[in-house]
Amino acid sequence: MIKRMGLPLLGFVVAIVLWHLGVIALQQTIPIAAAFAPRNAALALVGMLQDPYVWHHIAVSMKRVAIGLSLAVLGGVPLGILVATWHSFAHGASPLFQFLRMVSPLSWMPLAVMVFGVGDAPVYFLLAFAALWPVMLSTAAGVAQLDPNWMLLARSLSATRRETVLRLILPGITAHILTGIRLAIGIIWIVLVPAEMLGVSAGLGYFILDTRDRLAYSELMAAIVLIGFLGFGLDYLARLAHQRWLRKRVDN
Repeated sequence: MIKRMGLPLLGFVVAIVLWHLGVIALQQTIPIAAAFAPRNAALALVGMLQDPYVWHHIAVSMKRVAIGLSLAVLGGVPLGILVATWHSFAHGASPLFQFLRMVSPLSWMPLAVMVFGVGDAPVYFLLAFAALWPVMLSTAAGVAQLDPNWMLLARSLSATRRETVLRLILPGITAHILTGIRLAIGIIWIVLVPAEMLGVSAGLGYFILDTRDRLAYSELMAAIVLIGFLGFGLDYLARLAHQRWLRKRVDN
């Protein structure tokens, strides 16, 4: 238990020490670097967490993550099943999917604003586009690893395509879908902050710009730390859901 908890804590302590030393080295030539020191950031973070204004930004960002991820799952799971079960569709669409997957989601920002206007809609599009591919690929990989005898059994029992998908494929690939969702959360969280600089009036990305414009550099550093902790928490919840699903399957 001590080793399990101690080593991660040691890693954080080393990172904070290096952060402190880096600030000391920089402030010799850049005096303003002192505002980014760990102590100043920690004090600013404590103050921020007591401010309802900051919690509003957190709630807005979490809402956008939830909607973007939901859109990605609604699109990525059916596409992944189609790619894995319909060979003609896979042969024709896979090169296009690979091409689009390699385009940075942030490169769509100007087009997203032009098409959807300023507000939440372009942010939802960028987050969903970024998260679509890991969900789709994980789903397709899960279907490919299903036992072919299950599919033969379904056909022999005259199961419809809908019954096969709902009662055989989806239960069999849930673990893979959860893996894709965990990967998607990591990507969404990276894209979220720059996406929230698209003329919106709330969110963690907007808050970063606000602290910069107010020259509140200790708050800016605290916001970066807060984003890291929130992302870590989201990843932990996704990992926990995946582990519980695997444990449930073993118990059954």
